[in-house]
Amino acid sequence: MTILDGKKVSNDIKNEIAEHVSAMISKGEKVPHLAAVLVGSDGASMTYVNAKVKACEKIGFKSTLIELPEYTSEEELLDTINKLNKDADIDGFIVQLPLPDQIDEQKVLMAIDPDKDVDGFHPTNVGRMALDLPTFLPATPYGIMELLERYQVETSGKNVVVMGRSHIVGRPMSILMSQKRKAGDATVTVVHSRSKNLKEITLGADIIVAAIGISEFLTGDMVKEDVVVIDVGITRVPDQTKKNGYRLAGDVHFESVSKKASYITPVPGGVGPMTIAMLLKNTLLARERHG
Repeated sequence: MTILDGKKVSNDIKNEIAEHVSAMISKGEKVPHLAAVLVGSDGASMTYVNAKVKACEKIGFKSTLIELPEYTSEEELLDTINKLNKDADIDGFIVQLPLPDQIDEQKVLMAIDPDKDVDGFHPTNVGRMALDLPTFLPATPYGIMELLERYQVETSGKNVVVMGRSHIVGRPMSILMSQKRKAGDATVTVVHSRSKNLKEITLGADIIVAAIGISEFLTGDMVKEDVVVIDVGITRVPDQTKKNGYRLAGDVHFESVSKKASYITPVPGGVGPMTIAMLLKNTLLARERHG
């Protein structure tokens, strides 16, 4: 069993980007500038955004963090987005999700300039991805593809089961895995909470991407020998043996599934670091596109 080490691969990618940025600086070119908008003080969101800002500093990107209070109105947030769209110094930006209840997420995502949408969530970029045209790929699916590619996991003609149908992970993942690309060319099945014969379907899978949002949902009896397992989930599970009273768990019951898997991602240290690395890769692409 091989651990798909997202932490190591993400560091490799960051080092590659840092070299690229050094070359840009030596030529007197403008370095990439990523902005992040955070509304409210959700703990997980703050952790993600801070990790993104730190990663920018480490590789030589310029970064801007815009923190708005929980009570920010939809109009105020849309005004902030409009300013970022017009700011020529900013190459790409993200609006950290989830947003407070008073704000329509769809409206916000639609307002972002597709050329600065380094999260890859705007309908224009989603459409381009579906048609296999050059675009910003959503960072988490992009990170998974990169991880499979760098570990040379064979995907062509394999049965892939994607657990979950979210617009952020499940749906784009199913599209990318079915396309003619290095980590693709697979036969893809999407399952979700309403799927019948779930165990029967997962037992037939060569590769499983678990993004169903239920802690330790995929267990050893649901997978076959030598399966490749990508765990996208991350949840705090109460654990009195830990100093902070919890442990981090994914959507996969690691102990039982890892006994059968040929490759598996850990939680933490698997998909999470890859998501940040690919966001940086998208920002570099945005900078190069803006010339």
